[in-house]
Amino acid sequence: MPDKKRNKVADIYKIQNRKSNLFNFNIVFLLIFLNVIIFVAAIILTFIFGEFQIFDLLALKPDYISQGKNLWTLLTSMFLHANFAHLFFNMISLFFVGTLLEKIIGKKRFFVFYILSGLFAGLFFALLSGFFGSGIIGEKIFGNPMTFGVGASGAIFGLVGILAVLIPKKKIYLIGGPLIAITAQAIFESIFPANPFSNILNLLISIYIFFSIFSIFSFNPKFKKFAIPIEMPFWLIPIIAIVPLIIIGLFVELPIGNMAHLGGLIAGLSYGFYLKNKYKRKTEYIQQIFR
Repeated sequence: MPDKKRNKVADIYKIQNRKSNLFNFNIVFLLIFLNVIIFVAAIILTFIFGEFQIFDLLALKPDYISQGKNLWTLLTSMFLHANFAHLFFNMISLFFVGTLLEKIIGKKRFFVFYILSGLFAGLFFALLSGFFGSGIIGEKIFGNPMTFGVGASGAIFGLVGILAVLIPKKKIYLIGGPLIAITAQAIFESIFPANPFSNILNLLISIYIFFSIFSIFSFNPKFKKFAIPIEMPFWLIPIIAIVPLIIIGLFVELPIGNMAHLGGLIAGLSYGFYLKNKYKRKTEYIQQIFR
């Protein structure tokens, strides 16, 4: 190659390198850091201004969105969490799922999709709840339009949707224990709404969730069983994580945004099929690696 052409290629490479430096850090760790910082900031602001004021300003309320109000909450609600257990469970999920997907699709594409997926999940939930959440059945399926929605799980389900398309046969463990515990707690409180053991039960459930997640990192197989890990292929995870909870939600009020999860999943599946069709050879190669 002539020196001039070689120099031009080198210059282009340097320019590309400078641009890529913006995304040279781990995006998953950045997102986790932002979620933690905003969670701490929200606690401090809650003590100063009160919980309702902070949630009314930053949390997603379907009734507002359907009227075209507080549209910024579609973004801010993605980084807001109801409590530490909510934050911890979402960040563990983001770490495992996000780290894998970031390596597959790249940092820049991962970051842009994460934000867009979270926005779509919030909008999907807000519109369905805002327009169809009235009435007993509508509220159970789509959610009460007056209820605040917060959390990163909508965006995380978007990540799961992509992986379900790109590496459907890849085996992964779904931590079933915490989901079962949260569902059991909701059923118990719906049957006994005025029970005096509610606070104790909440504490025990939180301790069990932390214990379950930490047990997954244990090298002792017997210890891991306390988390009730369920091995399944990626394509099955969205079905198991959404459909049963929608059905249970018809009978018991669950503190879970099923419609936001479904919205994120739809975004992820759509983008996953787009990538699969556009990069057929790469997708086949990836599927051979992650069997």
